[in-house]
Amino acid sequence: MPAPRTDRTGVVVTGMSVTTAFGRGPEALGRALTAGRPAFAEVTRFDVTRRRAKHAAHLPGDPDLHTELTAVVHEAAAQAELTEDLAAGTPLLFARHADASWARRPLAEQPRHHHAASGAALAAATGLRGADRTYTNACVAASTAVADAAALIAAGREERVVVAAGYLVDPDVYGLFDAGRALATDGQLRSFSAGRKGLLLGDGVAAVVLEAAPAAERRGARPLARLTGWGRAGDAYHVCQPHPEGLGMARAITAALERAGRTPEQVDYVNAHGTGTPYNDSAETAAVHLAFGEHAAKVPVSSTKSLTGHTLEASGAVELAVSLLVLADGRLPVNAGYLGEDPACRLDLVVDAPRAVRPRTVLSLNAAFGGANTALVLEAT
Repeated sequence: MPAPRTDRTGVVVTGMSVTTAFGRGPEALGRALTAGRPAFAEVTRFDVTRRRAKHAAHLPGDPDLHTELTAVVHEAAAQAELTEDLAAGTPLLFARHADASWARRPLAEQPRHHHAASGAALAAATGLRGADRTYTNACVAASTAVADAAALIAAGREERVVVAAGYLVDPDVYGLFDAGRALATDGQLRSFSAGRKGLLLGDGVAAVVLEAAPAAERRGARPLARLTGWGRAGDAYHVCQPHPEGLGMARAITAALERAGRTPEQVDYVNAHGTGTPYNDSAETAAVHLAFGEHAAKVPVSSTKSLTGHTLEASGAVELAVSLLVLADGRLPVNAGYLGEDPACRLDLVVDAPRAVRPRTVLSLNAAFGGANTALVLEAT
């Protein structure tokens, strides 16, 4: 592993906002992380009487994704103190679920509702330069967008980039996951736990402003954290299942740590993907052990999907927001719903209550169908 050294990329986070089932804004999510109580409740947004599973983590009513995205982008830009002129020169990288209802619309209407068009509409509504890319690559969509944004900045191609991502629990995806027996029928997402029964969906909408450190310094912006490492790797093992030995995830972790110039011993907390499914959790555990070696038994781990639900394409952005809150607050969120040790998931899990450790370096992991894996390294300023 590389020797510790200072950040080479100079990428900082200067703005962030997030909405989950706990409410709108980082403060609502921060309070929920401290309380450690999951947001799962019986679904009221649509009819689930004929479904095996009955629970999700969603906001009241039927919120509009474009409206929610517009709000978090405005809030993140305001925290970053972006002027209208700065925003007008800033590109948007956008991650969202590919809307199944798009194909059911009349052909004449489809171009206006295509996912790429929704990115352009979001950029126009928030005064950004335009939506350069729209990502729909499952549960690594947002984290891939973050990594691409950081790479653009590190290469000097952009001074700043806004990344936004969103998913709101909908009947199409709920029905698909329920039919596939992927949803937990006991109403809890029990990441890495014995007796876990699957995932549960959750609302998630988030935005971050990434910026070159010199550009932020010139205009007096105060960084929330440094994004020092990012890594991506594929398994090419199975369309739905991760490699059981966690090979792709381990490569992503190693690449992110090498870019950050950090060793496993310097990681203070891992915000895991942890979907609460048997295959994913055991494979992710194997990846952590492969990448971290002996330190795997010592690094604290939790999956905040056990609190917020699985926000699909928005996961990487929502969990980046969680990681920023962890660095600011100094407490590690719980791995909720834990019933006991699974021999295939031997990790130092944060259970029962948040753990006060004042982390300096946080690793955020995501994985997706098709064998895609991402790792992001955040460090306190």
